[in-house]
Amino acid sequence: MRSAPGKNHFELFGLPVTFDIDTGDLAARYREVQRRVHPDKFANASDQDRRLSLQMTALINEAFQTLKDPVRRGRYLLSLRGIDLGDETDTAMDPAFLMEQMELREKLDEVRRVDNPQTHLAELANRIEQRLQDGIEQFRRALMEDTPETNKKARNAVREMQFLEKLRREIDNLEEELN
Repeated sequence: MRSAPGKNHFELFGLPVTFDIDTGDLAARYREVQRRVHPDKFANASDQDRRLSLQMTALINEAFQTLKDPVRRGRYLLSLRGIDLGDETDTAMDPAFLMEQMELREKLDEVRRVDNPQTHLAELANRIEQRLQDGIEQFRRALMEDTPETNKKARNAVREMQFLEKLRREIDNLEEELN
């Protein structure tokens, strides 16, 4: 069994390094690569080959999870360019975006106290989904060029998308709670 040292996530699946990928094609490629390295195929192999199969399976699973999610894919693309998102140390963000986040969080809190919360929750979810799609488009445009200015815009777009993604998960959790 051959390992894939030095390959990035895109190379593991034979894909070009780009934000726009066909997730159906990615899933098909994932299944094919998994089939080739799955530990069951190496049950009677040497200890080293079994370990390598397990490592490759974990790497392939991580690569697939990263590439199928637009926010994680964006983060990964920036990391390939050597751009640190500064999650732990950089808390500066666009004040207008932060105000919008506060407003959206207040609306989410209000949903718990209104009649017919599902309707309000659906409206909020649609608003956040539209905002997330806008962020993806901003990221896509900024990533097309590889300049310090456009990389900064791409970085900011991904950071904002992370906030929106977290809010979307909170909405999903509330929907489950209400049902």
